[in-house]
Amino acid sequence: MSTGADDLFPPPCSPPSLLIPRIWPGVNHETIVALREVLKDNQKWDIFFNDRGFHNHIAHRALAIWSLGAPGDVIQEGYKRDSSYQRQVPESPGPITLDNFKDHVANKRYYAGYLAFFTDIIREKGIAAAVEQFIFSKEFTYTSKGRHPDMLGRFFGGLFHPMIHIGHGFEFCLPGLVAEGLAQAALHSDDSSALIPESFFEEHHSSRALDDTVSRLKSLVISEAPTEAPATSSVHVFTILARILNDPELGNIQDDPLGGYNATVTKHGATLIKHMKDWHVDPTNQRDIEQKIEELSWLNTLIYAVGGSQPGKPFNADFSLMHMVTSSLFLPSYMTFLKPHLKSLLLRSYLFASLGWWVARGRPELNIKAFYEATSAHPIPSGRGPTPKRDAILSDDPKGRVPNPWLPIVENAIVHPDEHLPKAQRTFVHYATLYGSREAGLAEFKKTELVGADKLDGTLFIRAAALTDARKVKEGAELGGFWDRYGFSK
Repeated sequence: MSTGADDLFPPPCSPPSLLIPRIWPGVNHETIVALREVLKDNQKWDIFFNDRGFHNHIAHRALAIWSLGAPGDVIQEGYKRDSSYQRQVPESPGPITLDNFKDHVANKRYYAGYLAFFTDIIREKGIAAAVEQFIFSKEFTYTSKGRHPDMLGRFFGGLFHPMIHIGHGFEFCLPGLVAEGLAQAALHSDDSSALIPESFFEEHHSSRALDDTVSRLKSLVISEAPTEAPATSSVHVFTILARILNDPELGNIQDDPLGGYNATVTKHGATLIKHMKDWHVDPTNQRDIEQKIEELSWLNTLIYAVGGSQPGKPFNADFSLMHMVTSSLFLPSYMTFLKPHLKSLLLRSYLFASLGWWVARGRPELNIKAFYEATSAHPIPSGRGPTPKRDAILSDDPKGRVPNPWLPIVENAIVHPDEHLPKAQRTFVHYATLYGSREAGLAEFKKTELVGADKLDGTLFIRAAALTDARKVKEGAELGGFWDRYGFSK
């Protein structure tokens, strides 16, 4: 393997999808050079920076702030800070091959071996084929011999980190990041073994009766026919939330500071599957795929922002629920690469994992009415606003001093010391771009079983971003302990 090779980290690009975030003004040749230097140099660091399995986020911060228009100096300074506590990649005890692949999963000493293995696979087959084979094939999750490499479960492990890392590779067309993310997935612990139900594989394999080539062509044709209605008859995710909220079996089961996800899903996975059994995806219908991605975007923003806003309490910027938000951003990128019959498997597995984390964190109540009463559709974030002339529009009004609250929110995130903040705010601003014009009271939300869903509108995302900004960037606040980790035990 040629570490830092240009073919692994070419200049970033974006796949052709309107659901993938656009690059902000500010990107230029200098920032691309700075970004590529960071990504290539980062290959000398381990994917975990300690023995507890905490993740190397260097590439995540660099790509988030680069795409938001950060100058090269800020990208380099972010790398300097993030690399200060990393550790060198350890030498692998031996090479990884197809024959011994399953023998060393979860053994973090083999990171270099798995990285070299996946780099070779990607150079031979491409990033889509590598991910399809090693994440979404039944062979690498369940086996007939009883050995479960559980690559799909590990893909969602560690708060979705392998999914997020590979997702960055897909979004920005960076094969090196896909190789790193696949290696990271192989090394996640096996205590989550077989949490993704085997029935999900049976469902998606049964859909392969149609030839994949025909399915791809059908998807392309449907994407050009916006008047065609989605083919599925599916319950909305908000109804699933309502039913879980009303299920006494799933109340107050948080049992450790990190949320007890493995214990929760092992014990209550069948109940979660029961609640989501009527959530169907037609993987050959582009409009249906887009609808399901939109539902998941609203779902995880709602759980994080409204769930974190319990009446009479400070906003709980929960570390685990925040990762549900940031991971959802990459679903459209996966959809551009995966074969149709795998899209349903990913989306259903992702919903299962999201619901599992929400319940594991204590299943916080979703008081939408109180949330909208307590937050503003035009917040005034901390940070420097414009200096208008005396006769400028609304020069003496807060909305004149901060006419677009997204601008200071994004600026705060770009230079904030915490590497998760720019990822979260980039997600919220993208969802506001896609869904911000939605008005309250439309039938799609109103007819669901979730109390207060009729009050949801496109301002949800600026409200979520402003709460996060206020929690993280408040002037005079001490730096450190950036996210809340105590959950929502009642």
